[in-house]
Amino acid sequence: MARFTGPRHKACRRARTPLCQSKRCPVDRRPYPPGQHGRGRIRESDYLVQLREKQKLRTMYGVLEKQFRRYYQEAARRPGITGDNLLQLLEQRLDNVVWRAGLAATRPQARQLVNHGHFRVNGKKVDIPSYQVRPGDVVTLKDKSRDAIVVQHAVDTQGREAPAWLRADLGERKVDVIDHPRRDQIDTAINEQLIVELYSK
Repeated sequence: MARFTGPRHKACRRARTPLCQSKRCPVDRRPYPPGQHGRGRIRESDYLVQLREKQKLRTMYGVLEKQFRRYYQEAARRPGITGDNLLQLLEQRLDNVVWRAGLAATRPQARQLVNHGHFRVNGKKVDIPSYQVRPGDVVTLKDKSRDAIVVQHAVDTQGREAPAWLRADLGERKVDVIDHPRRDQIDTAINEQLIVELYSK
């Protein structure tokens, strides 16, 4: 499983957004890019703005460049708006569905839970975080993991409602995938058109 293991808060500061989902992200105290020249940068080129938006989306979902490029190619191949297709593919990742449903506190935690084999899709064990769920799929926790401390803590403290394309029963530790997510149902603060322009060059 390939994943980014570098300094996460550095990526947050570069994007000027708390991407790590931490309550103590340093971007609030130092809202400028890292490095000795971080405060001195004034002019931002179009390429820099587009690249920053792409890196923000990659960091949010924990996807490396090669995999992200494959997502973009698949989104461009599908009919419809490429940017919306890209966000839809990322939202339908199994680790994201677990987080959206409220069974994990953060996306990295959801990724780890999936990777350790705690979840079933339609009754079958799936330990691939990038697994694409489809409408009609049912995601459940395995019996031994239903009362896990991290899951119970996420359920008790998050207080986050599942989006309209999911039906989450936190008591039963079950998530039903009702439909494909639409752009207006995805609250990710991303301008996906900038990413399409970047890859279209």
